[in-house]
This record gives sequence, structure tokens and C-alpha cells, in this order.
Amino acid sequence: MSVTHLSQKTFLDTGLPLFADLPYKVADLSPATVRFGRKEMDLALVEMPGLAALREEFGAEQPLKGARIMGSLHMTIQTAVLIETLTELGAEVRWVSCNIFSTQDHAAAAVAVGPTGTADAPAGVPVYAWKGETLAEYWWCTMQAVDWTGPDGMNLILDDGGDASLLIHLGHEYEVSGTIPALSTATSEEHRIILALLHAVRAEKGDNYWTPLAANIRGVSEETTTGVHRLIERVANDSLLFPAINVNDSVTKSKFDNVYGCRHSLVDAIMRATDVLIAGKKCLVLGFGDVGKGSVDSLRGQSARVAVTEVDPICALQACMRGLDVVRLDDVVGDTDIFVTATGNKDIITAGHMAQMKHNAIVCNIGHFDNEIDMAGLERMREAGEVEKIEIKPQVHEWRFTGTTHGPKGGGHSIIILAEGRLVNLGCATGHPSLVMSASFTNQTIAQIELHKNAEAYGENRVAKPKGKKPEVITLPKHLDEKVARLHLDKFGVKLTTLSDEQASYIGVAVQGPYKPENYRY
Repeated sequence: MSVTHLSQKTFLDTGLPLFADLPYKVADLSPATVRFGRKEMDLALVEMPGLAALREEFGAEQPLKGARIMGSLHMTIQTAVLIETLTELGAEVRWVSCNIFSTQDHAAAAVAVGPTGTADAPAGVPVYAWKGETLAEYWWCTMQAVDWTGPDGMNLILDDGGDASLLIHLGHEYEVSGTIPALSTATSEEHRIILALLHAVRAEKGDNYWTPLAANIRGVSEETTTGVHRLIERVANDSLLFPAINVNDSVTKSKFDNVYGCRHSLVDAIMRATDVLIAGKKCLVLGFGDVGKGSVDSLRGQSARVAVTEVDPICALQACMRGLDVVRLDDVVGDTDIFVTATGNKDIITAGHMAQMKHNAIVCNIGHFDNEIDMAGLERMREAGEVEKIEIKPQVHEWRFTGTTHGPKGGGHSIIILAEGRLVNLGCATGHPSLVMSASFTNQTIAQIELHKNAEAYGENRVAKPKGKKPEVITLPKHLDEKVARLHLDKFGVKLTTLSDEQASYIGVAVQGPYKPENYRY
């Protein structure tokens, strides 16, 4: 593909101008790769009955006509089916992966080519994603999806982790304040890259790029706990610019994705990455929320000996009821074979902890970005010559400590870190299976339809209407949660019982549901 504006200054280490006018950017657009991606999408759709049902229900109606959706979510085969569901319902879409390691390159290729295009004549969705991006490339990709061409920019966001929403909010806020913080004020390498991007946009586009772009956005649907936390924080400090639908806390998302998905994909990733026998190994899952519960089930299914850590007494008591030991990391760090972080927090396993681990202990994360595991601390130790990083294969690294004495023959020990501390199931495997993601992505599609139809009922864009109704963060109503579940029941041959009028009246519900109050805990 050709790159225009080559005279522009390239962005950091990407070798590409920030405003590149590329119709897509993927790793491989060969016919074989495109065919592989399309065939897997065809197979996945059979395992995604929720999305198939929405295509059948709404295809003729085109409820997303006029929607211009910027998506930031793992570019997998399942996401490819989501993207083409959105387009079949009338939307225009641009897409970026939300993780540097999670892209399946054949999925990205198939989406870029589209169902009617060819490798020589792509006719699909603009997608900017490839597996193994640098952080600078990741934010370059995000910028390509944000910079919608034509007179009208994006008017909806489908987000995972909140990066797209973050960039829009920061860009607007710094245009209002008139200043962008210096790179020297960055609190992390990724923060420094974000600031560098914002400075580069200012240098090329001036000080009124983000504000009109932000004014056009009607709402966002957010996929994950972290992204929802970011949005709720903005509600609390009165800085949210547009309404949001919290997809994460739909039961058919949180349970399927976090519990049942992790139950499948954690050991899948560990075994693909290392080929170690999990049975009999001492495993520690740090955090026993929904992700932790699924991770424990995953390891126990392989007959591992599993313990957990917790700060929440209710979750700790639940772990006890499942026969699990609840321990402190410091007490077991030297006697554990496999560590899995699943807290949604930061600084869970420190470089100091890793220096105490047994030789060839495996360390991975299935919870939150890459800061549950102190990768930055390890990098500082590497710069100081205290640890050596050795690639075994992509996303699998040995970190050999040079100053410890509990390794082989009294020398330094090693640990094995998977996916560089990022989501192991997407970095070292293919993420959750299609049926799990069908539940999540059916929620996302319904949320996008609702926003396109009724966004202003949940708050008005505060850039376009500063005195309008304040934006809210809402969850989909329970009858829609139940609808998502219903759409998947035929796949399992389920025959639901129907309440009589008397039975429904007795428990105070409608015959057709919803069957539980909003505060019910499934």
C-alpha cells in the first residue's frame, strides 16, 4: 500500500507519519492469510448465535445507518464477526486493536479485505492492527482509527479499556487549558508516548483538532472493568464528555467473559506458551473476583494445587467455600510454580517478589494491562545488569537473575514471564472462544444500537452542549441481558419452563420476565 505525506515527520519509532491517510495497516494481506481469516470467521459465526440472531432480526431495518463507529478492541476472529455485524446493520466502522499482542493477523486481513473484496482489491473496514506492535505503533494505530476522513468524524466509540475515550478527553482538555504537559512529567513510558502523540497533533493540526472531534461523539460502549472505572471516575469529577453504556457489568458479559472465558483460555495460553504439565503444580491466583474464579477453575481442571490471595473478605470467604487456601504472596512466593495475576489493580507482583521465586517459576497476568506485574521494575534491573532478558519465542521470555543464589548449582535463578505481563490468554493464545465472545459482543451490538437511537436520553455531549443534561454511565436493562441469554439457548438445546400467571404473580414478575431484580447477584 502507498503512504502519502512521506515528507511529514514520522511518529517516534514507527517510521510512519501520524496522519498517514492509509486505508488500512495490517501485517499480511496475502490471499492465503485472507482466506484463512475468512474461513475462521465463517466457523466462528456458527458459534456466535447472538450475533447471527441480531443480523437476522435487524438486517433489513438497518438500525445503525448513520452510525460512524470507532472501535478499539482486540482484533481477533471473534471481533471480526462483531465488526461485520455492525456493518451489516448499517454502520460505518474503523478499527484498532486495544492490545499490542492480541491481534490475530489473519483476522485483521480478512476484515480489511471484507466479504466482497480480494487481497488485490480490498473492500472491507479500515483496520489498523498487527500482532507485536510497539507501544508507539499501538498509539499510531489508534490515531489512524480516530482520524476519520471526510466531513463527518466518528459519532460513536466502542471501547475496551478506555484508551480511545482517554485520548479524546485528554486532547480536548489540553486544548481548553492551552497547554500539554511536557514529556518529562510522564508517569510511565506509555504516558510519555500519549503525551508525545498529543504534542505531535498540536504541531501539525493546531490547537483546535480534538474539540470539534469530541463535539461529534454521542456516546461510548465500554467492554471492560478498567474502562468502566475510568468512565465512573470522570462522572465523579464532572469531566465525562458524552454518555456511556457499561457493557462490562451486563451479567451475560461479566460472567461469560470473565468467569467462563478465563476458565477456558488461561490454561490454553500457559500450555501453548510453555508445554509444562500443570497437574500437581502449586499455582497462585492473585485475586478471586470473576476473573480469578474462572482462572481457579481453569487450573483446577488440570488438577493443579491452587491457592488464592485476596483483600476482600467476601471473596476470601467464597474461596474458602470452594476449598481453597487464602494466603499472602509474601508467604508462598518461594514455593509456587505458577503465578497468575487477576486483580484489576497495579503493583501486585513486584520485581522483589520475582527475585525470590523458585527457578523457572511461570508468571503471567490475565487481569489488567501490564502493570499487575512489575515489568518496569524488571526493566530497571536489566538496565543495571541485575537480570538478563532472553526470548524463548515471541511473548515467552526467560528473565535470568544474575545475583541470586537459589538457581542451578547455587547460581542465579530464572523465571518465565508470559506475554510481557500483558493479557496472557490473548498474547499467548487466541483469547476466549467464540461462544463466550458471542455473549459479550451481542451486548456490545445492542449497546451501540441503543446509543445510536437514544444517546441523548443518557446525557448530552458537553462540548456541543455545555449546559445540557450531564452524561451518565448506564448498564443495559435486565430484559436485554435476558434477551442476550435467550439468543444463545438453542445452541445448547435448552427448553425453558414458562411460568403460569399465578406463579408469576406470586413472585412479583411478568410471565415474560425480567425474572430478577436489578440488584440480584448471579
